Amino acid sequence: MTARTTRLDTGVRDAMIALGAAAKKGLGDPVLAELVMIRASQINECAFCLDMHVDLAVEKNGESAVAVSPARAKSTVWGRIALLNAWAEAPEHFTEREQAALALTEAVTVLTDGFVPDATYEAAAKHFGEVELAHLLGVITVINSWNRLMVSRRIVPGGPQW
Repeated sequence: MTARTTRLDTGVRDAMIALGAAAKKGLGDPVLAELVMIRASQINECAFCLDMHVDLAVEKNGESAVAVSPARAKSTVWGRIALLNAWAEAPEHFTEREQAALALTEAVTVLTDGFVPDATYEAAAKHFGEVELAHLLGVITVINSWNRLMVSRRIVPGGPQW
């Protein structure tokens, strides 16, 4: 597939990058941020973002940082990424906090009913303080925006500068 265009206004790009950086910093959990961004990118079928965030999860966080616990040594970054599309079927590989964040990610990404269900939001609120939850929503929102920008322009993984 060939990109339709690689043109993206630098002001828009810089603002999106700044928003993403602020949301990730405020969340304070780089592993969770990458899991959320990978999951949203799976749902949105954004190959560019999947490629980028899988690499970031591995390179920036390392396998040991992504393992949930020593008892779950098989839960390396690759194992967890491989299971991410079916995280609800593999709860032993994700903390309750991560599961709540992933459920919220799916609800925000797929607004089929036009809103995020109260139960999903409340489950996330049990694991995140008000500020953390605001930043988590920021991470989810910015990756969905990036996904839409990349998919609509058909930016391929490893493709030209975006």
